[in-house]
Amino acid sequence: MLIRPATSADARRISELIHALSGPFTVSPTGEGAALFFASITEQAIRSYILADNFSYLVAEAGNELAGVVAMRDNSHLYHLFVAPAFQGQGLGRRLWVTVREAAVAAGEAGHFTVNSSLNAVPVYGRFGFTPSGPKVETHGIAFLPMRLDAGP
Repeated sequence: MLIRPATSADARRISELIHALSGPFTVSPTGEGAALFFASITEQAIRSYILADNFSYLVAEAGNELAGVVAMRDNSHLYHLFVAPAFQGQGLGRRLWVTVREAAVAAGEAGHFTVNSSLNAVPVYGRFGFTPSGPKVETHGIAFLPMRLDAGP
């Protein structure tokens, strides 16, 4: 499995992966009301994040297949972490998280991280050391639990 920095050429595949796994984010099973969320994961939006100075995007590839993606914003907010179904349950999510976390710490982050976890991913982030930092939020057609990890000084 190769983990490497994402390039703008990866934007379409990243967008498709996130779209395919976005069901648990939306309040409505049809995605009704979540237009802002869906706009934030278009190919164009993903490309703009990849090119932005305050984002760090990594992709995991198995051959030519996109196995997963992780993104950190401002070296402190875990913005995206998605693993393709065929690669779930094999530790890839943890590998992506550890890789992006170590890069953030090397860039000067003291070890304080946040994530807006989809409700079905709360146990995964709990295993990474995150704890809830507030109540469940429902806004713009999506639901998430804000979580925090304070691993630094």
